[in-house]
Amino acid sequence: MSKPGKKGLVPELRFSDFKKRGAWEEKPLDQVAAIYKGKGIAKADVTPTGKLPCIRYGELYTRYGEVIDEVFSRTDVDPSELFFSKAGDVIIPASGETKEDIATAACVLHDGVALGSDLNILRAKANGTFLSYYINHSKKRAIANIAQGNAVVHLYPHQLNALSLALPKPDEQQQIADCLSSVDALLAAVREKLEALRAHKKGLMQQLFPAEGAKVPALRFTGFTGAWVEKTFDQLFTIGSGKDYKHLGKGDIPVYGTGGHMLSVDDFLYDGESACIGRKGTIDRPVLLTGKFWTVDTLFYTHSFKACSPRFVYLIFQTINWVRYNEAGGVPSLSKAIIEQIITLVPSLDEQSRIISCLFSLDQNITLQANRISTLELHKKGLMQGLFPSIKQAPGKG
Repeated sequence: MSKPGKKGLVPELRFSDFKKRGAWEEKPLDQVAAIYKGKGIAKADVTPTGKLPCIRYGELYTRYGEVIDEVFSRTDVDPSELFFSKAGDVIIPASGETKEDIATAACVLHDGVALGSDLNILRAKANGTFLSYYINHSKKRAIANIAQGNAVVHLYPHQLNALSLALPKPDEQQQIADCLSSVDALLAAVREKLEALRAHKKGLMQQLFPAEGAKVPALRFTGFTGAWVEKTFDQLFTIGSGKDYKHLGKGDIPVYGTGGHMLSVDDFLYDGESACIGRKGTIDRPVLLTGKFWTVDTLFYTHSFKACSPRFVYLIFQTINWVRYNEAGGVPSLSKAIIEQIITLVPSLDEQSRIISCLFSLDQNITLQANRISTLELHKKGLMQGLFPSIKQAPGKG
């Protein structure tokens, strides 16, 4: 890629084959695409055994990215009452909860997909995959500006027709589409690997810890025998409560609450490893803190461990159905007294160490994959900023 020397509607980054080309050509959308509306397909019309693939508008927010290759939903609605896609159609919701959400585009790669009634369908001569990425990056703000409504936001074909698009030649469109699609394919593969690792860990946890009513786990490392020992939590560790930090000055000691790392202060509440659990709201999301830290009063933290490793306590916390110990009718909450009397099973320190080594090495791989996803998402964002021209848009304009 190379940076063009000319100003105008040209991208900051351009593939070498196109670096001598001029500015992208700006046209109103109604000269680029015909806009249709989808038909039918209520939520009740979607069935796992349906014969026809279908897409409803809400799925654009939850299940799909810029390109739709695999269609997840199916329906048995009479085909005469449906609108079917042609490969390359770009779909945009016709209604949504916010103006930002409604500015979402996806390209359907296949013919014959039934498209629901709350969808605008752009059938263009332009490359549909390119157009989807372009709209999601360069036109999101403009579409949000023209959408109407507050509680429910609507977007109509005549509003979309008023948008202007800046498009390169078809071969450059294809090159950009291929580039961004390859990044998305890599992202999908890493996300799939991450989900597989999480599922593998969940399965291991179920086998490495005794099932309810059992005294030994289904899966055990060689050399370990005998029943695990029953203990209450107050026999394994001491529970501390978070404290107010507002009297402290700024420093290097992290402060944690139910939302994670909040800020850093000049003093610490605990120094070591601690399994923490939320007192209210996030009672089912334990965290492990290491080193010096301060916790606010929304968290309990464990310390002064007795015949049990802090990391093993953290793993035990992940096996517990905390909702079972909820003491409130509204926001879920726990008390120190309740936690102290929870009964669990623990093996020897040596067996604890083997289980910790196995599961924490898996956690490191999970973290690595999650970080790869974050890096790839930033890379994709940077590519889109470079591959599409930067256009300052007035409200309602493209």
